[in-house]
Amino acid sequence: MPKGSPLHSLLRRADANQFDRGDVSFIVVAGAMVFLMVPGLAFLYSGLSRRKSALSLIWAVVASNAVVIFHWYFWGYSLAFSSTATNGFIGNLRNFGLMKVNADPSPGSPLIPEILYSFFQMEFACVTAAILMGGLAERGRVFPAMVFTFIWVTLVYCPLACWAWSTHGWAFEWGVLDFAGGGPVEIGSGVGGLAFSWVLGRRQERELLNFRPHNVSLVGLGTSLLWFGWIGFNGGSAFGANIRAIFAIWNTMIAAAFAGMVWCLLDYRIERHWSMVGLCSGTIAGLVAATPSSGYLHPWSSVVVGVLSGALCNFATKVKFIVGIDDALDLFAEHAVGGIVGLFLNGFFASGTIIAMDDINLGVSGGWVDHNWKQLYKQFAYICATCAYTFVMTALIAKGVDLIPGLQLRSTFEAERLGMDEVEIGEFASDYIEIRRDVTDGRWLSDLSESKKGYYEAPVAAGDRHGRPDLELHHSGHEANGNGVNGAVGDGALETIAEKPESGPIPA
Repeated sequence: MPKGSPLHSLLRRADANQFDRGDVSFIVVAGAMVFLMVPGLAFLYSGLSRRKSALSLIWAVVASNAVVIFHWYFWGYSLAFSSTATNGFIGNLRNFGLMKVNADPSPGSPLIPEILYSFFQMEFACVTAAILMGGLAERGRVFPAMVFTFIWVTLVYCPLACWAWSTHGWAFEWGVLDFAGGGPVEIGSGVGGLAFSWVLGRRQERELLNFRPHNVSLVGLGTSLLWFGWIGFNGGSAFGANIRAIFAIWNTMIAAAFAGMVWCLLDYRIERHWSMVGLCSGTIAGLVAATPSSGYLHPWSSVVVGVLSGALCNFATKVKFIVGIDDALDLFAEHAVGGIVGLFLNGFFASGTIIAMDDINLGVSGGWVDHNWKQLYKQFAYICATCAYTFVMTALIAKGVDLIPGLQLRSTFEAERLGMDEVEIGEFASDYIEIRRDVTDGRWLSDLSESKKGYYEAPVAAGDRHGRPDLELHHSGHEANGNGVNGAVGDGALETIAEKPESGPIPA
């Protein structure tokens, strides 16, 4: 065969290309799906917050994504997955700036090249930091939070990822079963969010009254994007287009569906309404519990995972009241408790048959269904270690950043009253034409009687009233409208409001 012939070139290319293109394509698409979870979290958090702080949470989630991308390129991947580090706790700087990260088989799986593996794992880190940003809700400053994020990913997320997934991590070598991040992603963000909220402190009591999501449609949209991305999150963690990936996807769907139904039913027993927020919260709880377990279980086991995660995460929303920590968006209840449920149930239901479906991890024992009784205490010890390390380190990092001049994490009480959008961002998620800033400005028609016909100050129910804090049922204590002009009383006509013209002087 001539050395330069087309056939010779094709054969040499086949020898050099050791990766199946289907596996590579599958992980590329899965990584792109995981990226979609970032805007999903942004919409979810925005919808769950008050209108006056909705955009600041979108900004924090999106900005944290950029910070983590830089971090992962800079030294994050190396600290989590460098193959030459042997301490079992954290990596070294062998792959600083993605040096020596090329087309060799990845440390996580021989099915894909290391450069693709580093991209896929980067998306996991981005999602974890994005979840953590929920701790800022309605009182946190966004720039100090970005400094905190960079340090947190270095000292908390990278060690957790090394423990569970690096070939030299102590949990990996010990045989802990954590498929797609019950420890690094879910406990890291959930327990970390609780510690972060603790350091930030509670919102003002007046801001806690009558709190409710400002846009439930965004909550539904965000949850849908998260569910779609989670298919790539868990399915892609099989690191190839194989049967194990399909089981992981099926388990993800089952756990999410059952958890959503259970949470919604638990809420209905008290409220007698079919809560959309409850349905979305339960769905996310099931997705969280499926994260560490979906690649190990038979589908019937995921029914148990879904039911338990939906119920336990629902009950866990009361923990923040017991401990007195203002975990506004329930990061602990959703992510930490859901991750713990999934990890713990691996000790019972993980199956070596499902694990071997990727044709790589052959001969790996599961949990009690495989008569591997000791797996349960390994899972329990791993849960305790990740929870304790995450809470202590997150609290120390947050307190350290907060003590740096100019990097105080908590905004002022006045800024909290006005809203983070106005103070921190200068823009609004839902802008409006300002005719009257408060509904209580001006007067309402009275239909009490013909003799008393005119205008009176009407009570305003709870709810976000265009920049006015949601406090309680109240009457207006003033008559000023949004432009500083007093409302007229007398002949039944309101005084004309002088709006700012597009150009020229403001009319008197």
